[in-house]
Amino acid sequence: MSLAIVRTRASVGLEAPEVLVEVHLSNGLPGLAIVGLPEAAVKESRERVRSALINSGFEFPARRITLNLAPADLPKEGGRFDLPIALGILVASGQVPGEAVAELECLGELALDGKLRGVTGVLPAALAIKTCGRALLLPAINADEAALAGALAVYPSTSLSEVVAHLVRQAVIAPHQRTVAPTAHVPQPDLSEVRGQHQARRALEVAAAGAHNLLFAGPPGTGKTMLASRLPGILPELAPDECLEVAAIRSVCGLDILERWGQRPFRTPHHTASAVALVGGGSKPKPGEISLAHHGVLFLDEVPEFDRKVLEVLREPLESGAIHIARASHQRHYPARFQLVAAMNPCPCGHRGDPRQDCHCTPQQVQRYQARLSGPLLDRIDLQVEVPALPARELTSATAGESSATVRARVQAARARQRARGHLNAQLPPQQLEAACALGESERRWLTDVLTRLNLSARAYHRVLRVALTLADLAGEERVGQAQLMEAISYRQLDRMMGRG
Repeated sequence: MSLAIVRTRASVGLEAPEVLVEVHLSNGLPGLAIVGLPEAAVKESRERVRSALINSGFEFPARRITLNLAPADLPKEGGRFDLPIALGILVASGQVPGEAVAELECLGELALDGKLRGVTGVLPAALAIKTCGRALLLPAINADEAALAGALAVYPSTSLSEVVAHLVRQAVIAPHQRTVAPTAHVPQPDLSEVRGQHQARRALEVAAAGAHNLLFAGPPGTGKTMLASRLPGILPELAPDECLEVAAIRSVCGLDILERWGQRPFRTPHHTASAVALVGGGSKPKPGEISLAHHGVLFLDEVPEFDRKVLEVLREPLESGAIHIARASHQRHYPARFQLVAAMNPCPCGHRGDPRQDCHCTPQQVQRYQARLSGPLLDRIDLQVEVPALPARELTSATAGESSATVRARVQAARARQRARGHLNAQLPPQQLEAACALGESERRWLTDVLTRLNLSARAYHRVLRVALTLADLAGEERVGQAQLMEAISYRQLDRMMGRG
């Protein structure tokens, strides 16, 4: 037959829309034309496919070849279309029967000698193909990733010759069984290694229990980074569907998705990171650090050193749990439900309030330094905790605290109460939040007086309620009392440190 259709998948953010590779052979001067919005790498596939076919022992038709990548208005990127283009030419020229490719989809990049090279974004494609009930033929290096989709027939191959031998039933490829079990856990730093800092440890537990954002402020060397790195170890393990979401994001970024399977992401971008690196974007929008931290932790050390414009782009994702990237010709949506943990010094030299060393910063320098964090951004950080310098005697004599496993058990119990409400406390809708807190008249009067004196915003008021509700969940209380409100207010320390209260 002179017309062939082979199915494959494009990569558009975390989606994998179906693409039909239509190949038509006609009379005329020999040549190969590709239409359907192919970008440069796709246009160059004509040379890769030609060499791969010839070097694999197949005939490259000396006819006019027209390739259409449908739908025509969907941009096509990368070398993932090499294999379906090659198979389309073989089917159209009668070297492979058309029915052999009717119930499968394929993707893969071809080397000039016909070997198959791996591509990115395989997991989203595999999940989409599974819903259609077809099989997937792809490079062997991507087979383990595709097998994570579950009930999907995956046929791995190393070369074009092997693919054709499978299709014509000369040497059938066995469906792939995952050989690398994604269950190996990298040991997490344990919370018992932190000496002293009882309030900071408590705040870390509260943040884990309610998925709250957290800011540590204190002099250098007091354990802010050490505390932050222990947060993933006290968070519950990822659910199976959450594992797939995290893996899909890593897949489209070309990262190893099996490296930390089942563990919460912990991303630590440097303070020189740009806004695009942090939230995603570019001429071909890719996920940023906030999406790579989805269902995990984004740790910003020395947060005032970040450019203020970079920090401000975090405000919307912190509220919505997603990032929408709009360009003239591209629109992408990436999930970004992460916990923000930030650390900062109280002043440029870092020793304001440090009994070990005098601070020589002027009030104007301190004000400029602290003002790099805007009020709207601080309002979105539920817990703002001072991490003071400990005397050497207390540091050396302090006994080891509770282990991460012990704290994680309390966190899981608190989250179980929240799941019964339908949301974690950090994402609880305002109407349900008021009902869940069930404040009495005396608690309302007390809270109103405190909020007025501290001059807190309406958003900060709801943040206080969310933290108080998490404290009640940790204590096993049915309603929020004044004790929980007082402790929640105590975690707004930066408002007082920066003169906002």
